[in-house]
Amino acid sequence: MEKWFKEHPRLGIPVPALKKDWENYSKKEQEYILTRWEKIRGIIPDQIKLLEAEIEQKQKQLNDEMDFQLSCQLNREISELASQINDLWILYRSSESLSIQSYPPKKRLGQN
Repeated sequence: MEKWFKEHPRLGIPVPALKKDWENYSKKEQEYILTRWEKIRGIIPDQIKLLEAEIEQKQKQLNDEMDFQLSCQLNREISELASQINDLWILYRSSESLSIQSYPPKKRLGQN
């Protein structure tokens, strides 16, 4: 992975991992980072669609599940997938302001 991005295991996409303030990067570096981020950002809707498909599959399983424990497990999995979708949308929309920061911001997005 590039020095300015790292793979986010929970979200399934590379995210910014900047080590210094934005102003301390050269214009050329800023341009490259923003161009690369726009390409990554462009795959977020596709990633969301994949997660939505997983949710639909789990909801179908849940509809037919008679075991309470398995139902609870499916509900937890659906909830986690929905949380990932929410975090991806937040990341996608917050990036429209064109200010890029290290990600995730201060213990956000499923980190303990």
